[in-house]
This record gives sequence, structure tokens and C-alpha cells, in this order.
Amino acid sequence: MSYNFTLATFWTPHLVKGEEADNNGPTHTGLFNLYLDEFDEEWTTQVEEFDYLIISAGHWFFRPMVYYENHQIVGCHYCLLDNVTDLTMYYGYRKAFRTAFKAINSLKNYKGITFLRTYAPSHFENGLWNQGGNCVRTKPFRSNEIKLDDQNLELYMAQVEEFRKAEKEGKKKGLRYRLLDTTQAMLLRPDGHPSRYGHWPHENVTLYNDCVHWCLPGPIDTWSDFLLEMLKREGVRSHEEKLQYLSDRKLPVR
Repeated sequence: MSYNFTLATFWTPHLVKGEEADNNGPTHTGLFNLYLDEFDEEWTTQVEEFDYLIISAGHWFFRPMVYYENHQIVGCHYCLLDNVTDLTMYYGYRKAFRTAFKAINSLKNYKGITFLRTYAPSHFENGLWNQGGNCVRTKPFRSNEIKLDDQNLELYMAQVEEFRKAEKEGKKKGLRYRLLDTTQAMLLRPDGHPSRYGHWPHENVTLYNDCVHWCLPGPIDTWSDFLLEMLKREGVRSHEEKLQYLSDRKLPVR
């Protein structure tokens, strides 16, 4: 059996226009210039005819960044540059999602459904990523053993709040937004990361334990399960929203 569809992936770690200004930077993970009010046309010019669009972003915002708005430096995140205010990563994260959603809502012919796949927390314990932190658990947390708080909660709330604003604005054009909320489910799964097996044993690199990427089977597979279930329910929900959209504008129903 064959299906006539196109599946595409676009690499846009910050969702907005950006560039690596220094491949070393203050933390040896690079220093990036982010243009927070400019679309990343590498993806925004390619998706207008898509039926479904899934966007996500997260851990790249932990790296040092310089923020630009209106072609001027407005601040940064841990850039350590003289006379540049540290606005924290949360500032850039929120603004990036705001601009990405603005890009989607501005597409003239886009009629697809936009999914936001929410932030997936890392699971470093007993130290930060560059201070010996590791993730050696082999079982999920129980729901009463961990809660969403601190930076995980702030990142999650920033993207959800911007999502809700975009959803409200998009409805004026008949656009549909869906929240693919994986955050709480993944918070409970410290057993999904490769830990020290995130590199080949023979690689000549400084070995940090990988407690960010979801390389082990199980936890990551639930994302597909969630998406499939949402797609199954989409027909009914989309029909109901279309009727409401037409009713609000007193247009004839076909």
C-alpha cells in the first residue's frame, strides 16, 4: 500500500533568523546572534501548502545568544559582552515563539493545522551538564516524585502563553492550532536518555553525559502515539470549529 504525501523536516533550532557568531563562545558551545523579530525564511517560505505543521524548540536556547530587534542589539543570554544587558534565555525563548507564530499567521495561503510540541525537560542529576551531571535511572518517576518547576516550568509556560495568543489571532483567519503537550509525560521519563553512551567509545571528545536527547525506545515513541490520537479526532473537531467560524461571520454552511 502506498500513500501520496510529503514528509519534510526543517532545521531551525531557534525558530527565528539566526547565525553562529562564534563557534566557541563563553561556554564553548557557540555564541549565536538571534534576530528575534525576523522570520527564519528557511522554513517559513516552505510550509504554505502544508496540511500539518509541527513546531518545537527548546534546549538550544540554553546556549549563549545575542538578541537583535529592529537590527539593533537589545540584550543577550550569557554572552559576557561589555555593555550588553543579560535578558536571560526566557526573553529570547518567548520572543522567538511569538515571531514564529506571527510568521504562520501571516502566510497568505496557509490553511493547515499547526501543532506546538511542547518542551521536553532534560534529566541531569548530581550536577549540571558540564559538571558531572548524569541520568542513570532505568525506571520512570512516579507522578508524586517530581514536579514541573523552575526553568522547566518557565519555558513551558512561555511557549504555551504565546501559543494561546497565536491561536486566538489565527482563529480570525480560520486557522487551527493544536497543543501536542508532551511535557509532563516526558518529565516522568529520565530513563529515555543515553547518558554516557551518547558518544562512540572511540571518539576523541570531552565526554559529557547526554541527558537531553531521547535516544532510547519507549518514551520518545509516545509522541507519535499522542499525535496519531489527535489526528484521529481531528475530523470531528475541525468540522465543529468550521461551523463556529462560519456562524460567527454569518456565512452560509456548505
